[in-house]
This record gives sequence, structure tokens and C-alpha cells, in this order.
Amino acid sequence: MDANNSPSPPATADISEAPLTSASERQREEPDFDEETMRKTRPGLKRFTLTLTVLLSFLLGLPFFLKSVEIYRSPLPFREIDDLSAAVESNPLHFPCQFQAVFVDFGVPSFTANELSMSIESHMQNLAAKDSTFCGACSNNSTVSVTLESGSDCLYSNNDLQWKCGGLNELNKFEGSGKYDDELFDYYLKSLLADNGSRGHGGKVYTVIVVRKEEMEEVRAVVGKYRHAWIMGRVSEEAAVKKVAEIFVKVFVNGGKEEGCISGEFMPVGADGRIVLSFNLLNADPRDWTYDWEFQEIDDNLLAPIIDALKPLADVRVESQVLYHTPKSSFSYWDDTLGSYIFTRNDLPFFVNSNEWHLDTSVAAGGRSKILHFVVYVPSATECPLLLQLPNGAISKTNGFISPMWGSVVVWNPSACLKDTEMEPHVRHKISPEDLKKIFEVFLGQLRQLFGLKSKGLLGDASGTLRLLTSEAGFTEWELDVLSRQHTCFNLLQCATTLGSLSRLVQSLPRMIIKDEIGKQVKYSLESAKLALSNVSGGVYDASAVSSRQARSFAEDAFYHPSMMSVSYYSFEHCFAVYSPFFLPVSLHVLLAALRERKRYKQESRKYNAWKAKTM
Repeated sequence: MDANNSPSPPATADISEAPLTSASERQREEPDFDEETMRKTRPGLKRFTLTLTVLLSFLLGLPFFLKSVEIYRSPLPFREIDDLSAAVESNPLHFPCQFQAVFVDFGVPSFTANELSMSIESHMQNLAAKDSTFCGACSNNSTVSVTLESGSDCLYSNNDLQWKCGGLNELNKFEGSGKYDDELFDYYLKSLLADNGSRGHGGKVYTVIVVRKEEMEEVRAVVGKYRHAWIMGRVSEEAAVKKVAEIFVKVFVNGGKEEGCISGEFMPVGADGRIVLSFNLLNADPRDWTYDWEFQEIDDNLLAPIIDALKPLADVRVESQVLYHTPKSSFSYWDDTLGSYIFTRNDLPFFVNSNEWHLDTSVAAGGRSKILHFVVYVPSATECPLLLQLPNGAISKTNGFISPMWGSVVVWNPSACLKDTEMEPHVRHKISPEDLKKIFEVFLGQLRQLFGLKSKGLLGDASGTLRLLTSEAGFTEWELDVLSRQHTCFNLLQCATTLGSLSRLVQSLPRMIIKDEIGKQVKYSLESAKLALSNVSGGVYDASAVSSRQARSFAEDAFYHPSMMSVSYYSFEHCFAVYSPFFLPVSLHVLLAALRERKRYKQESRKYNAWKAKTM
């Protein structure tokens, strides 16, 4: 075979293959290199940068997330609320009052006008200390102006009020003990006082006129319908001073209230400043007789003046209805001596039948408005006549009773049972105008008692009896002054308490929603309260009552706002519990990954630095 045709060896036969060695093998070939603590290359930042980028994206989104779950809180004036609470709750709120005493025909006086003024002020302070001065009373530094009139001469004390001398020259034609004479003299004094020095004080001056008459053995003291009273008879200067001081303190300041009367601070006015007078005619059993009434005439003639008089104190609304099949819950017994059925004072708590008497006449009367029920109860034939027996055994003249803060009940016995005559059961009868007027006169006296005033026209004191003239409007001017002062004081106390509770609640719950409407209501409440305090310092009673009523109403509206009460307990812990299942797992893994990458990068960097230091 030809040598040229013999197979030739592969071309790579004489190329020796060099052994491939890895970096770790090369590192092991070096005796001084430790792969556990050294590395020859700089560690990369790619993994750490990516992990840190993801973490930063989470952190950059955190403000947007917090903004999306942010609770809006309208700023509230916490400092002003604290200032109002300190101003109202620290000391009882007292009103400036102006008093004037006029002594007529006392001859040669034993004391000067200034001495009489100081004596009256001293007696007033002693009486005020005994009666424990309350919130809404007149301030202790109220001064008394005294005028001594004898003939055509007058002596005045060092005060700015001055009586017009000679004003009582026509006194003789008003003499008499009858009511007619007293009312004429009362109106005459009103016109007379309107022309003297009290005009500069807005007419809010309380005046007592003492006329000494030797021919009158009995001393008569009468308090008029306006802001004055008079004393006539054989009275000494010392006795007159005591009597004048008693009238000033017990009548014009305290409103003639005695122990057992309803406290003036529990006035039957709702938190929104409204009263609903609900008049109800209840027929116990219409199978015996059915009665109706002409309520519109009563509303126009008797109730309209009362509502107008109470305007500064409350927004009064009147409603009425007639109900049937309304038996009472208590039992009565027959008394042969009296010839009637009797229910006593022990039966009064069970008289009102709440299951059968549906007295709420209007849905609008609910809420925070106060409802006063006035019930005329017509008994059935099986317990008629029905009379109320007092604890002393006497029969009640009004045949009615009151329930504080609820209303009153008057039991009216039809003429059929009184005359023992039969009536047609299916005929609707009307209560006569005369009986209806008597019933509403009783209601008026009960309304006065619900407001804490006396229902009768006599007031006993240490030195005799005072006769109190009644007003056609139900409330005299000085009584309305007393109610306005006490109402103002009570409203401001309630306003300060409500705003203080709101302030503490808002500050204790940082996640509570406070809308702008709540902030405006708090602002309006504070403004009304400040205006009321300003009117108090100026002695403007009606305006202070209106402003205080508005202050309390705004404070109540802010405290019971629905948007705030629905999230009262939306705390930070609650927010964390809601959102943590969505974001916590992912964010926790990203954070842990970033920490691990940072730790790894530090370890590799120390290895590189160790090798670099070894080779240098």
C-alpha cells in the first residue's frame, strides 16, 4: 500500500490540552488565600440596588396611603372653651340690679336718705345670706336708691336714681282694699315710674313705695304686675326698712319661691330651647258620655299672651287632641260623707295610664324638645264625681295635680254625674266656655308651678302677708325677670359643661372625625355665650336669656352630631387592624430582603478588603 494512501493521524494529535482550573481552584493553589474570609473581586450592588428600589417604592407610597385614610378634624377653639368653663363654673353668675325705695309722708325723718339706704342694703345682705345666694340672683354690690318725700320736698341718697317728687298727689282716689283699686293704682305707678329717673336704666328698676297713713291700722303690702310694690298703713321707719328689704330679696330677686317649690334650675325647657304644650281631653268611657272642646278659642284668647310672654325663655308650640277609651290606672273608693269617689295623694303615681294614654300629639315634638302634657280627665259614670283628697283630709279646690317635668292632670266631672241626670251616650257634648276657662286657669297655675313660681297670689313672710297681683299673660314682668336670670344661668352652665365634655372627648380620640359643621356650631355657641355674658353684665335680661338659649342649643347640636358619634371609637389600633392584613405581609418581606442584602453586601465587602490588605 502506498505510503501516501495510509491514514494520517488527527490534526489535533500533537496539540496538548491545558487543564482548565476554576477561580476557586486557583485560589486554593495560593497557600495564603482563605476563601471563607477573602475574595479577590469587588462585590456587586445590583441585587442590593434592586431590593432597595422596591423598599423605597413602598416608602414613597406611604404618604399617599396615609393621606387616603386621613381623618379630617376641623380645628376647635379648646382654649376658648376652657376660658368659658372657668368664667361660668368658677363663681355663681350674678346680675346687676337696680333698687329704689320711696318713703312718703313720714314727717320729720329720724334718719337721712343715705342712712336708710345703707340700712336696707344691710338687711338685704342678711336675707341673701340666709337664703344662700344662688346662680342667677342679683349681685351683692347692688345699690339701693332712697327718696324721702314729705309734701313738696324730697331728700335723695347719693345714687343716680331719683324719684319724681310730688307724683303721688292723687293717691286718695286709689285708696281701698279691693282688687280693682289695686290694679288701677298698679297701672298708675307704672306710668308714673316711666316718667322718672328710671328711664335711663331701661326700666329694669325695682321700686318699693312706702306710704305712711295714720288712719289705716292695717298695713297692706302689694306687689304689682310690673317691677314695683307698695306698702300702705301705719308703719314705722324701722319696720318699713325690713319690709322693703324682704320685698327686694324674697320677691324681686328670688321670685317668691319657698321650700317645696320646684327648683329654678330644672326649668321645663328642652335642650333646643323649645317647649311643646300638649293639651289632651281624655274621655274615660265614651259609652257613658263623650265631650269635646273649642280649643281654638282658648288658644287665641288665653294661650297667646302666655306664649308671647315666654318668648325670651323658649320657643313655645301648642298642640291638642281628644282621646277616647282612656281609663286611669289607679283605683278610687266611694265616700258616703262626701258623696263622691275619692282618690288620694298615694294614688297619683299610678293615675297616669301610659299604656292607654297616647299623649304624644306630634312626631315633630320628639328629639330634644321638652313636652309638657296638660290633661283634662273626664271620668266614667262608674266613678263620677271623682275628687282629689289632700293629705289633711280636705278636697282639692282645683281637683288636679302636677308631675314635675312631665305636666299636669285636672279631673273634670261632667254636670250629668253632679246632677244625677242621664245623657245620651252617642251624642257629642261640648265643655262650656265657663268650665273651660276655669280649667285653663288651673292649667296656668300648674304651668307656673312647673316653672318654679307660686300658683296663688299670696306670699307669707316674717312681717305679714304680701299680695301678688296676677297678670293676664300668666307671668308678671318681675317674674319673667327672675325666670330670665335663672334660665340664662342654667343655660350657660349647661353650655360650658357640654362644650367641656366635647373638648375632652375630641382630645382623647385623635381619630375622631370633626366636620366643619361641628366647628361652626362650637364657634356659634361660644359667640352666643359671650354675648349672653355681655348682656348679663349690662343687666339686659331678655337678650341674655335668648343668647344663652342659642349657646346651649348650638353646643348640644355639636356634641350630638351624627357624623361624630358614628366614629367615636375609630382609634389608631382599629385602623392598624383593618389595613395590616393587606400591606404588612408584603412590606415585611421586602424589608427583610433589604436587610439581608445589606448584611450580605457588608460581609462580601469585608472579604474583599481583607484580600486587598493581604496583597499590599
